[in-house]
Amino acid sequence: MPASYAYLGPEGTFTEVALRTLPEAATRQLIPYVSVQSALDAVRTGEAEAAFVPIENSVEGGITTTLDELVAGTPLMIYREVLLSITFALLVRPGTALADIKTVSAHPAAQPQVRNWLKKNLPEALWESAASNADAARLVQEGRYDAAFAGEFAAARYGLTALETGIHDAQNAQTRFVLVGRPARPAAPTGADKTSVVLWQRDDHPGGLRDLLGEFATRGVNLMLLQSRPTGAGIGNYCFCVDAEGHITDRRMAEALMGLKRICREVRFLGSYPRAEVSVADVSAPLPGTSDGEFVAAADWVARCQDGRF
Repeated sequence: MPASYAYLGPEGTFTEVALRTLPEAATRQLIPYVSVQSALDAVRTGEAEAAFVPIENSVEGGITTTLDELVAGTPLMIYREVLLSITFALLVRPGTALADIKTVSAHPAAQPQVRNWLKKNLPEALWESAASNADAARLVQEGRYDAAFAGEFAAARYGLTALETGIHDAQNAQTRFVLVGRPARPAAPTGADKTSVVLWQRDDHPGGLRDLLGEFATRGVNLMLLQSRPTGAGIGNYCFCVDAEGHITDRRMAEALMGLKRICREVRFLGSYPRAEVSVADVSAPLPGTSDGEFVAAADWVARCQDGRF
């Protein structure tokens, strides 16, 4: 049997659509799982080679379920990312009219993306969260709920009708998905890469977050995402999920990570991987003094000073 990829199911999710854009998906067995947690656990136990899950959307930011799973438990690593434009359809059983809808369901990450549409068109409808948008469609098929927000493509799969299409509160909304596997050597840098880490402070002190960010800033590393997540150790105890521009083999990134390792209680490396839909030509040149060549030259100067050759 071919190696398998786990993904947030059931069949008909945006996650499945995004996964099938990866060329390697054609050579893998694609297995739906009921939750992000179960998909990632399939990788941890060896049931699957990798898992494909949503991690961020352009409306609400980081998807906390995925971030929390990557923060805790046996370490995993991100290898790829995919961006998918998202627009929802309101799926109902045939014959259902808008006035008949009393309950609606979708994944929690969908709610911020359709909140205004709901307020305008179904102000009295009760929202019920589902494990995924496709699972919400399945529950509508079974008669549990009256309508689901999901991809229009899921309608035929679950015997439903798209009562409304093109639903979104924000134009050009996108969701970012990641392919997650067990830790291994990162892929070679492409020149248009992203590095993800989780940071835990040694203690809570004034300027603590500034100290963490300073390790990136002084080396010219641009941050693309910064999100705090509770550690579970009590109110006010947080770790920080960070996406930064660059690859761990870049000298500025490597030195930033070394600096963070010195000052943090813990640093979890989540991977260096190609940025989706970004070419090398789109990446800004390093700030003066932060290119690999300048780091090498500075290190060589220090070595010569130590040898008395300055």
